[in-house]
Amino acid sequence: MAKARRKNKRWIQGAVKRPGALRNRAKRAGAITKNGTISMTWLRQQAKRNDRTGKQARLALTLRKLNRK
Repeated sequence: MAKARRKNKRWIQGAVKRPGALRNRAKRAGAITKNGTISMTWLRQQAKRNDRTGKQARLALTLRKLNRK
């Protein structure tokens, strides 16, 4: 009989490979808003890229949706 897998309740921390990297890039680009969040227009623009930054931006957009539920 196969062992039952334990659910990792902290899977998001494992999904984020370089914490703070997207925020640093946004800060350099001037895409941080007055309330301290990353600009959604900049984030959507970066999500279209086909590199690490695009991947990070897509994950950020996905995680943003999880907060609403």
